[in-house]
Amino acid sequence: MENSMQRYWKANLTYMVVLLSIWALVSYVFGIIFVNELNEFRLGGFPLGFWFAQQGSIYVFVILILAYFLLMDRLDKKFDVHE
Repeated sequence: MENSMQRYWKANLTYMVVLLSIWALVSYVFGIIFVNELNEFRLGGFPLGFWFAQQGSIYVFVILILAYFLLMDRLDKKFDVHE
C-alpha cells in the first residue's frame, strides 16, 4: 500500500508540475516576455501578444483545469482511490 501511494503522489505531482509549467509559459512567457514578437502576428484582428495577455491565458487555464480533472480521474481509478 505504501509503495502504491508513493507512485500515486509522484504521478499527481508530475501532472501538477507539467500543467503549471504550461500555464506559466502561456501566461508569463507568451503574455509578457515575448509580447512584442508575438504582436507581429494577428488572431481575430488582434495582435497575438495582446490576445495571449488578455484572453489566451484565461482559455488555456480553463483547459488546463479540465485536463487536470480528467488526468486525476483516470489516476484515481488506476490506483483505486476514487469515490
